[in-house]
Amino acid sequence: MRRLFWFGAGVAAGVALARKLNETARKATPSGMAEQLGGAVRELAGAVGSFGAEVRAGMQEREQELQDVVDSADTVQFRRIEAPADAGAAGGRRARRAGR
Repeated sequence: MRRLFWFGAGVAAGVALARKLNETARKATPSGMAEQLGGAVRELAGAVGSFGAEVRAGMQEREQELQDVVDSADTVQFRRIEAPADAGAAGGRRARRAGR
């Protein structure tokens, strides 16, 4: 009985190994490589498509946020910023523009 078990285990291992070798050999052929490349390209196209959809959704969400801010603003308030007195050129004179 023991010998029969080990014989069956050897046959099963041999079949599994043969299938694996045949699969590897098929992948090494030009048609197998083309199939793998096609699968990789399909996967990449799907990833690029989903990235584009996420970007568009983010853009729409941000546009809606900005539109809400614009709609909620009643008036625009400006604040005048005064320059310090000693910020100008020597003696408070105005600086010349380039080219003059």
